[in-house]
Amino acid sequence: MYTDPIADFLTRVRNASKAGHRVVDIPASNLKREMTKILFDQGYILSYKFEEDKVQGNIKIALKYDPQTKEPVIRKIERISKPGLRKYAGADELPRVLNGLGIAIISTSHGVMTGKQAQRDNVGGEVLCYVY
Repeated sequence: MYTDPIADFLTRVRNASKAGHRVVDIPASNLKREMTKILFDQGYILSYKFEEDKVQGNIKIALKYDPQTKEPVIRKIERISKPGLRKYAGADELPRVLNGLGIAIISTSHGVMTGKQAQRDNVGGEVLCYVY
């Protein structure tokens, strides 16, 4: 039993990409599904598939690597807001990751989105993680 499912999601993706795995299986939840869609839309993963079963379901994520160097596209993926210390940002103080080269995933009242989308929609929220 793990207490932070988002940290577990990020750790599984991080470990699989460092180990050079092509596919990683993750137990599903609605928040993890939305985070997976964002990673795919931003080009950090190759593809994903939601598998439903009677209990919880799974997410299969195909990781993306650079064709020449075989380096993972996700250089760093780190949890920002933790269960013991939540990090919130208003619409005017949303973080820029690597001067705009990375993304911040934000949980807002309008759903889970990137920091740039949240800035455009003028909403703030909980800063879940940085990806670059």
